[in-house]
Amino acid sequence: MTDYTATFRFDVRHQGGPGIVHGGLVAAALDEACGLLATWHRFPSVTARIFVRFRRAVHINRDVTLQAWVAGTRGRRTHVNADLREGAEILAEARGAFLHVSLEHFLQTPEGRAAGDAWRARLDRGSPP
Repeated sequence: MTDYTATFRFDVRHQGGPGIVHGGLVAAALDEACGLLATWHRFPSVTARIFVRFRRAVHINRDVTLQAWVAGTRGRRTHVNADLREGAEILAEARGAFLHVSLEHFLQTPEGRAAGDAWRARLDRGSPP
């Protein structure tokens, strides 16, 4: 998969200022979409860096579309770009680099091992992970 698109809305729980989405949540949504796509492209991947440019305020209770696409790869890095739009207007943009890591990276903590065990159990039962 080389691109990802999702349409959703932020609501009152996501406000920073009155009627405006908190910028950290906008950045988190862009990072999540980019990271998800990078992981689909090369499993597993983690954020190495991400740059977010805020162009316009993102208002709560309005449909927005987030689109991410793979811009390229180099060694262990996958470069992913994304934008968040309301209609045709770009509200925020991101450029990120995601680093392919070994699965053991996530298995170093008790929570990671438990998630890995649950994933393996679903595979053994024939269920999707």
